[in-house]
Amino acid sequence: MPIRAILTDIEGTTSSISFVKDVLFPYARRALPAFVAARGKEPAVRRWLDAVAAENGGMCDDRMIVEVLQGWIDEDRKHTALKALQGMVWADGYRGADFTAHIYPDAAPALNAWKEAGLPLYVYSSGSVPAQRLFFGHSDAGDLTPLFSGWFDTEVGGKREAASYDRIAESIRIPPSEILFLSDVVEELDAAREAGLATVLVDRRADYPQPRTGEAAHGHVRVESFADVALGL
Repeated sequence: MPIRAILTDIEGTTSSISFVKDVLFPYARRALPAFVAARGKEPAVRRWLDAVAAENGGMCDDRMIVEVLQGWIDEDRKHTALKALQGMVWADGYRGADFTAHIYPDAAPALNAWKEAGLPLYVYSSGSVPAQRLFFGHSDAGDLTPLFSGWFDTEVGGKREAASYDRIAESIRIPPSEILFLSDVVEELDAAREAGLATVLVDRRADYPQPRTGEAAHGHVRVESFADVALGL
């Protein structure tokens, strides 16, 4: 079937894992205490702090909640509350020009070319939708948000669950077989394939020095650059 839409991951796919690990996570960890102290009573922030508190026995001290969140950052836990709060903290960093988001040199030209060819582009990342918009809005390649037609995070479901991709396909009203999912995580690609999506393993040498070929690729088409993604347009 022809590809009619592209769904892409971010970390390790459009952008380096090291940027997230070495820049974004440490920034959020350092900034969280002051952020919660200053904005913890705002409803949009309180919602997520209370969710963390409820999950941890109903703790009522925000300092304890911050410590839990910092521990989750250290564990790289994919928790919706953490991702939402991180996104708010990163917003301050982007707006203050403390950093710009890393984009691989081949990613932006390919995304632009696919968009110009009439393919709608979507993002599916464990980071919250606001964080995704900030990321692409303040990238090394400039504001890329106009390229995308939609955004999905873990509120649609886990990235290693086939049902999540079913929901995305239903949401964008395109048959799964006509959606191409790009990711660096084999298990995510396995779930997408189970839901009927076409898949490509983005196996970047900067992030994965040991090539994942043969059985390690689980039968997914493998590329090392967006420039190598063949769509047959």
